[in-house]
Amino acid sequence: MARKKIREYDSKRLLKEHFKRISGSDLEIKSAQVTESTDFNQLVDKEPWLSSTRLVVKPDMLFGKRGKSGLVALNLDLAGVAAFVKERLGKEVEMGGCKGPITTFIVEPFIPHNEEFYLNIVSDRLGCSISFSECGGIDIEENWDKVKTIFVPTGVSFTSELCAPLVATLPLEVKPVIEEFITFIYALFLDLDFTFLEMNPFTLVNGKPYPLDMRGELDDTAAFKNFKKWGNIEFPMPFGRVMSPTESFIHGLDEKTSASLKFTVLNPKGRIWTMVAGGGASVIYADTVGDLGFASELGNYAEYSGAPNEEEVLQYARVVIDCATAEPDGRKRALVIGGGIANFTDVAATFSGIIRALREKEAKLKASRMSLYVRRGGPNYQKGLEKMRILAEEIGIPIEVYISIVVVETCANCSKAKKAYCLICLGCRFMDLRQP
Repeated sequence: MARKKIREYDSKRLLKEHFKRISGSDLEIKSAQVTESTDFNQLVDKEPWLSSTRLVVKPDMLFGKRGKSGLVALNLDLAGVAAFVKERLGKEVEMGGCKGPITTFIVEPFIPHNEEFYLNIVSDRLGCSISFSECGGIDIEENWDKVKTIFVPTGVSFTSELCAPLVATLPLEVKPVIEEFITFIYALFLDLDFTFLEMNPFTLVNGKPYPLDMRGELDDTAAFKNFKKWGNIEFPMPFGRVMSPTESFIHGLDEKTSASLKFTVLNPKGRIWTMVAGGGASVIYADTVGDLGFASELGNYAEYSGAPNEEEVLQYARVVIDCATAEPDGRKRALVIGGGIANFTDVAATFSGIIRALREKEAKLKASRMSLYVRRGGPNYQKGLEKMRILAEEIGIPIEVYISIVVVETCANCSKAKKAYCLICLGCRFMDLRQP
C-alpha cells in the first residue's frame, strides 16, 4: 500500500459523509476550508453556521503540535477568523525542522468541553493496531502510559471482547457509547481504506462523540475502487516540500495516465541522473549510486512503469534530460537508463520515446559531456537495445548498452560489489566523474 496523508478537512469530510452509512446515525461535524482564493461571503452562503457560531481556526498543513506552537485560535467570531487567516496566510513557519508557507486553514465550531479522549488506528502487514486513552489532548505524549492498545488481525471481526481492554477503565455511563464509536470508526477505517486515523482529542457533546482534532492517511492504491466514496480528495505534498515546475509537469502527466511517472529533483547540480523503469529497480539504482560513494552527485529520483505509451515517455524523458544537462560546467556527467525485466511493458516502444528525446536534446547532451549507460529487459528488449546502439553511432554521444543479466560478485577493476539490477560496474564508470 501507499500511505498518503490527507488534510484534516478531508478526514472529517469523509467521516461525516460515511458515518451514517456505517452506523445508521449522523455525526454532527461541521468544518470549512480556507485558502488564498476563499471568498468569505461565498463561504458563509455555503456554510451559514459560520456567521452564528463561535469558531476555532488552525492551519491544515499536515503537521501537528499546532496548539503548542500558538497556531490555534479559539472562540472567535467570523471577523476574528478572517483577521487570523489574513495575518498568517502565506507566512513561512518552521515545524519539525521543515520550513514552509501556510496556505490552508480549517475552521470549525468552538466546542467547550471537559473530557478529552484519544483514538488511533494504524494498518500494518498483518492487521490493525487500535489505541485508546481517556487522557487525550495536547499532553497525550506525557500520558502515554495511560494509552491502551490492541491488535486486530486481518480478517478477524471486531467484537466487544476485543474492544474490552480499551474501554475497561471508563465510567459505566460512557463505556457503551465509546465502545460503539470505536467499533463504527474501525469499520469506516476499513471501508474507506484508511491506513492511519487519529483523533486527538475527541470529546462527548450531548452524550455523542465529537472529533475535535483529526489526522488521516489513505491507501492511494485503492483509489480505483474508492473514487466515488472519497470524492474530490487531495493528497498534498508534505509540509515544507514545494514542487519545482518540472516536478509539477511530471506530476500532471502522472495524474492523466494509467501508467506511473515519478520524478523528484534531489540535487539540481548533481552529475549522475537516472531514468529507470520499475519502482523497485528505481530504488535499487538510487541506492547503488549511494553505496558506491556518489550520493552527493545523484541528481534525481525517477521511475516510470505501468506501460506508458511512446508519447508519455517522450515528454517524461525531455524533462529528465533537460534537468540532467542544465548549466554545463565542463565536467563529465552520467545518465543511467535502466530497469528490471519487464513483464508487459514494451521495451522497444518506451525506448522509442526516450530515443526521440535524446535526438532532440543532442546539443545539450554534448554540451554537458553526458555519457549514457543503458540496460533493460522484457518484451522486445533486443529491438529496443539495438535502437540505442544505432543512436550512439548516429549522434556521436557515448552510449554503453548492456544485455547480460548475469550478476558477478565483484568487478576486476575496482573490486566493488555489484547490485542485482545494476549490471554495469557503476563504480568504474563513475570514477571518471571525479576527474576534471
